[in-house]
Amino acid sequence: MSTLIRRTPADLRAQRERLLAEVHMDYDELHERAAVHTLSARELAVWHTIEGIDYLLDG
Repeated sequence: MSTLIRRTPADLRAQRERLLAEVHMDYDELHERAAVHTLSARELAVWHTIEGIDYLLDG
């Protein structure tokens, strides 16, 4: 049996902001560092989560 988690757009935006705060970067800095492969494992996990959130918000 699978689990469905429902999030509102406001929930997703808040989660996105919390994640950026956790890694002490804004979106642009995180994006630039991801592009040149200079993120730690934790920062990379945050980046992938933010990409997923952005996909859901844009969809």
